[in-house]
Amino acid sequence: MNRLSIPSWAFLLVTVSAVPTLADDPVVAGRALVQMYCTDCHATEMTGDSPLPIAPRFRELYLRYDVEDLAEALVEGIVTAHPEMPQFEFDPEQATAIIAYLKTLEPHSVEADQQQGPSQ
Repeated sequence: MNRLSIPSWAFLLVTVSAVPTLADDPVVAGRALVQMYCTDCHATEMTGDSPLPIAPRFRELYLRYDVEDLAEALVEGIVTAHPEMPQFEFDPEQATAIIAYLKTLEPHSVEADQQQGPSQ
């Protein structure tokens, strides 16, 4: 039987507790997921170019897709026409978190904010 030493348990506990949970904040969890799985190829923040030039910047995905519609593809496995893109499959909660994060990258017009009225 393999047993972890006390320092190993402490490291594991600190590592697990440092990962944001979906219940804490889906946007934070979604950002962590895209940073973990997507930043090697895609620009995943409000600025910067994608490391892989053919990979779309996440802040511009709304120009190609209704970002909400990507949830199903995230769960079933995104498959693209270019071979460099690995196939990822996320659970529904992870997909929801990723979508929540992607929505924060979309521009919000002043006009749309004025139509919604003051925040409560």
